[in-house]
Amino acid sequence: MDGKITQIALVVTNQARSLEFFTEKVGFEKKTDVTPPGGYRWVTVGLKEQDLELALFQLGSAVDPSQKEPSKNWSPGRAPPIVLRVSDVRKIHQELSARGVEFPQPPVDYPWGTVATFTDPDGNLFSINQPPGTWPKK
Repeated sequence: MDGKITQIALVVTNQARSLEFFTEKVGFEKKTDVTPPGGYRWVTVGLKEQDLELALFQLGSAVDPSQKEPSKNWSPGRAPPIVLRVSDVRKIHQELSARGVEFPQPPVDYPWGTVATFTDPDGNLFSINQPPGTWPKK
């Protein structure tokens, strides 16, 4: 297959609150914010200078008819963490904590790197990972 992953859907209960959380507390930027006539609001956020975006899908929003049945099982806070690779977990943890981001797991050192996990207002998990200095750089 030839292509590129551009978005990951994140189910949230309040799109406006999630947009504020990710842009004001986490430091992501708003990438897309459109509401087509008769449609639902489509909002995405992501890291600056990165193509991958989180689509903030508000629970209960209208969906494409082909997704109507599967979307009944979608709910916030039920997926494994979305992983963000960073250069300094402790620094990022300190910055985000100061902005009110909650970390159920503060930085922990493992043989495969340093990890901390935070949650958004709906309980969705995000893991910030710092590989050990011995790993090859990409």
